[in-house]
Amino acid sequence: MQGSKLYVGNLSYSVSNDELEELFSNYGQVKEVKIIGDKGFGFIEMSSQAEAEQAKEALDGTELKGRTMKVDEARPPKKRESRGYRRY
Repeated sequence: MQGSKLYVGNLSYSVSNDELEELFSNYGQVKEVKIIGDKGFGFIEMSSQAEAEQAKEALDGTELKGRTMKVDEARPPKKRESRGYRRY
């Protein structure tokens, strides 16, 4: 694992930022929690790579509010290709 940011997927839509922060704080200092709208996933940034790894190992595959969470290292966003629309 190279970073301290984690992807958390398969979340219940009722999970709050505070609930995720509380859960992940058991494994270190949480710097940021961001749930992406009503998409069922979010991102957690821990204060170190070691803490992120520990949280990932402990929480991946565990249940939260009736859903099995997927916890993995966050990947950088993909670049979107231009579709060739140009104004002349």
